[in-house]
Formats: sequence, C-alpha cells, structure tokens
Amino acid sequence: MTLRFSVLASGSTGNAFYIESNEQKILVDAGLSGKQMDYLFSEVNVDPSTLSGILVTHEHSDHIKGLGIIARKYNLPIYANEKTWKAMEKSLGKLSVDQKFHFGMEEMKTFKDMEIESFGVSHDAAEPMFYTFRHEGKKIALVTDLGYVSERIKKTVEDADAYIFEANHDVGMLRMGRYPWSVKRRILGDSGHVSNEDCGLALTDIISNRTKRIYLAHLSLDNNMKDLARMSVKNVLQERGIDIELHDTDPKIPTALYEVG
Repeated sequence: MTLRFSVLASGSTGNAFYIESNEQKILVDAGLSGKQMDYLFSEVNVDPSTLSGILVTHEHSDHIKGLGIIARKYNLPIYANEKTWKAMEKSLGKLSVDQKFHFGMEEMKTFKDMEIESFGVSHDAAEPMFYTFRHEGKKIALVTDLGYVSERIKKTVEDADAYIFEANHDVGMLRMGRYPWSVKRRILGDSGHVSNEDCGLALTDIISNRTKRIYLAHLSLDNNMKDLARMSVKNVLQERGIDIELHDTDPKIPTALYEVG
C-alpha cells in the first residue's frame, strides 16, 4: 500500500480529511460533532482509536468542532501552529499536556513513513495552513480555505498525484445571493475563499501527467452546486487542453477510500 485517503466531510458546515500509509493514520481537522466523526469513520471502515494523530489547519469551527471531543475520547495527539493553538485552545476543553504538539508554518515533519509539509494560506484566521503528504514517491495536496492561490503555494503543491482543492462558490450565485454585502466581500476577498473559476485556473498551473485525481472541496451550500462546480472547473481546464476526471466531496458523506498507486 502507498497512500490511501478519504475526504470524510467537506463544505461550509464541517470539514475532515483522513489519510493513511503503511505505518500512519492521520486525521486533518475535525469540524463535525464527535458522534458525526465516529459515523464518518465507520463509513470508511477506520477505527478512530488507531489514529496516529490529528493535524489542524485553522481554528474556524467548521474545522475544529469535534476536535477536543475526539482527541479526548481516543487520547490522540493534536498538531497545530502556535497562533492556531492560542486561537482555538478555549474551544477545545481540557486536554493533557502530552496531547499538545507544535507544527510550524512552512515546516516539514516526518511521521514514520509519511512526510508532511505545511504551507501558509491567505484566510481570515490566526495563522491558517494546509498540508502536502508524501510517501514512497507519491504526493497528495490538501488546499482549501484560501482567498487566492499564490505562486508560492503553487510551487509547494505542484505535480501531486491527487488534489483536494477548494471550489467554494460560483461568483454569480454569490453576488446575487442572500448574504449581506460584508459577508460577500469577505468571501470574494484575498482572505476569503476560492471560486470555481479560480480553482480551475490554479489547477491549470499545478497539475501534471502524474495527477490522477482531483476532488472539488469546501463547496458553499448557498452559493454553489456540485454539478456547477464540476462544469465550471472542467470548462477552464478543457480550454487549456486538460482533460481529467473531477470528483465531488460532500458535507455529510465521505468519499470512498482511494489508494494512490
């Protein structure tokens, strides 16, 4: 086995990502209730008590809602950067000292047979960061919750075998929707979320011949639809001569475990 992963949940209501190698089982974020997290793990036949640890991207509730509960229940270590720890600590409840670990921005850590690299993103949180995962020459990139995709990020995540990439909103739907202008401005801004079209444009710059899977993630419930996201991103890619299958994610239904072979 090389790397296997499932997008357990993705969307504006809750996010969780699971990835495993031969020796490691890693959860990124736990943005749903403890009960929902247990259900999601059962759907992909993973026992959460066997997890090696939990990585945190940032302190927004759709990423940490069940974090304290699941960490306590299964006595799991949590990894986050210093500013994220400060921002989220009160929300997590009581944790023992030996459950709290530091994972810095722009850092590479080795977890037995898996190498994990963090990279900063532009989002309205304390110090948000996401991750790439490497094992035996395979690479997976998790990229959501960012206002724009910088050249530095593109360099970090390029040439991956699989992407979980944000396609948060359709700009037209957002502009015409019910949100107050202040919220629309936040989402459209440089520290908000990536639109369908910008997702396609970014993917154009980073995918390569080795890229086999792209999952469109963190879709807004109010300002996007799965079919629309897929069509919009596909159109941008096809205009640039790229034909690759796009996969949906869901806020309540995990994707099947996929092995990057």
